[in-house]
Amino acid sequence: MKSNNLLYLSVVGFLLLFSSCAEQRNLVYFDDIQQSDAYTQAITNAHEPKIQVGDIMSITVSTLDPTSNALFNTGAVIQGQNTQLSSSNAAGSTNLGKEGYLVGNDGNINFPVVGKIQLKGLTLTEAHEKMRDEISKYVKDPIVNVRYLNFKVTVIGEVTRPTTFTVANEQINVLEALGRAGDMTPFGMRENVLVIRETDGKRQMARLNLNSSSVFQSPYFYLQQNDIVYVEPSEMKGKQANRNPNSVPIIMGVLSIITIIATRL
Repeated sequence: MKSNNLLYLSVVGFLLLFSSCAEQRNLVYFDDIQQSDAYTQAITNAHEPKIQVGDIMSITVSTLDPTSNALFNTGAVIQGQNTQLSSSNAAGSTNLGKEGYLVGNDGNINFPVVGKIQLKGLTLTEAHEKMRDEISKYVKDPIVNVRYLNFKVTVIGEVTRPTTFTVANEQINVLEALGRAGDMTPFGMRENVLVIRETDGKRQMARLNLNSSSVFQSPYFYLQQNDIVYVEPSEMKGKQANRNPNSVPIIMGVLSIITIIATRL
């Protein structure tokens, strides 16, 4: 009887050891914020994105002269695109790859009547003021609206729905982007989210720890156009992918046989 108990305890111990091998991970966002405390933090990292080479801009002009309106709002069809979109639809979220003004490698757009205008490196506010000043040389008191047509963000990796989407208001943070992708799966490493950014011909990468509230102050918390957010899988996901699918049934079968033998001895 003593040997039966010993064998039985050995089997149970093996099962517990097998089950305890699972990776213990923290799935809570901002775990360092105490539930009992009110949390206030000054926003110091908000920014207005700057226009880059390859951006497609919607620019609309409104004046008291219908002829001038028609002249300045002819638009510019992007080469290689088969679909067109009226510039008045610039605020929508499905404008990627449609009609607009392409910022060329020299940083200029080619605008009707005015000609080439340098927009690279300007914020939307600065671009609006510059366009208004240039157009004011030809018409009186123009109302100008400048928007992005291709402000897009990509989210890939351990998320529910990997996706690329266009942002209508030119402002989005990493949490909103993850929400658009259906949030992380349980295997997503919240403490090691990678943001990939290309600016002025340089690729920058930074890792964010979403378990910590310090992420709110990161310069990568607010995303820019064409950013890629990559959620790295945990080690457990890698083990699952590499594990022989037949090994678990074999192990459980052997343990069942051992248990039966132990109960009959």
